[in-house]
Amino acid sequence: MENKHSFRAEYTENASLSVYNVGYEKCAPLHRWGSGVRDHYLIHHIVSGKGIYSVGGKSYTLSAGDTFLIYPNTEITYTADGVDPWSYYWIGFNGSDAEQLLARTDFSRDYPVISTDFGDELRRSIQTAYDMSGRHTSDSMKMTGQLYITLGILMSRSTHKTSARHSRAESCVRKAVRFMDFNYAMNISIRDVADYAGVSRTTLYRAFIVTEGISPVEFLTALRLSQAKKLLQNTDLPISAVARSVGFEDALYFSRVFRKEENMTPGEYRHGINNK
Repeated sequence: MENKHSFRAEYTENASLSVYNVGYEKCAPLHRWGSGVRDHYLIHHIVSGKGIYSVGGKSYTLSAGDTFLIYPNTEITYTADGVDPWSYYWIGFNGSDAEQLLARTDFSRDYPVISTDFGDELRRSIQTAYDMSGRHTSDSMKMTGQLYITLGILMSRSTHKTSARHSRAESCVRKAVRFMDFNYAMNISIRDVADYAGVSRTTLYRAFIVTEGISPVEFLTALRLSQAKKLLQNTDLPISAVARSVGFEDALYFSRVFRKEENMTPGEYRHGINNK
């Protein structure tokens, strides 16, 4: 018999790290989710039974004690065993710090599974986050604090050792991303970003390539376009006003960049959203 207890946040005020949902489920035989994608990170910690997690053309047969991570916007499927279905605790989250924190665990996109003996520590941490759930801002902050503890447990058992050079690159990128998050709507340059991070433009470029796989210009452009899409979807602002609101002084240039990245104009994007 399936038994599910969960909490899902209606909104979040914490941009750096926020709990989206948390809970526990004793799955029915062959209970399945997917194929589909999530819009946030989602950790499942299996406490009993068995099941299969499929992602990126690979399938992982997992059992009690195993932990798996779902990455945002990645097609996945997970299915409980037909005879001994799994039970698991989960916690879903997102935020600008999420990827950097997860990079310090043993999770990776190539192998999003951890088979480490956490005893009862990881389960209890996620259970505590669920016990703290509620609709008030104070509840959200408590859950986020417990999420940091949960990630800290995963980090403490990590076998991955980050080189000093890679750590410096991560620190540089964190500062740069923080500056971009707060100032993308301004007419900032990569020189401004590098100055805030305390490095040269060349060092900043190398740090982004190492940690993000893209240049700082590409990162800033993606951030601005992401915010532009939210405005196109949720407001009636003219295209020129949307452009200015996300840091593009020239509306025509904004439209060219948008079309190059999205294969449609801002107007076509808004029309498509409004007609869904």
